Amino acid sequence: MAGGWARDGAVSEQIEASVNDELARMQARAKPEGESLTHCADCEEPIPQARREAIPGVKLCIDCMQERDAAFRARPGFNRRGSKDSQLK
Repeated sequence: MAGGWARDGAVSEQIEASVNDELARMQARAKPEGESLTHCADCEEPIPQARREAIPGVKLCIDCMQERDAAFRARPGFNRRGSKDSQLK
């Protein structure tokens, strides 16, 4: 059910487009490549063998990776429709 001037299925298409955009952005991120390091690139602590085998090309130990992940801030969403106020101006 669409509301206003939107055609049927427009909201679902917007949601799907947003999800596809985010998936494409995540897949485009650089993935570890090459040989794994034996010691962390940040703190020089040894990287366990199991981690090096599980993630080829790993460069950081678990603690440094967790710190980096915690510092990550998700970017804000994107409003494809705009607000009603902007449509009335």
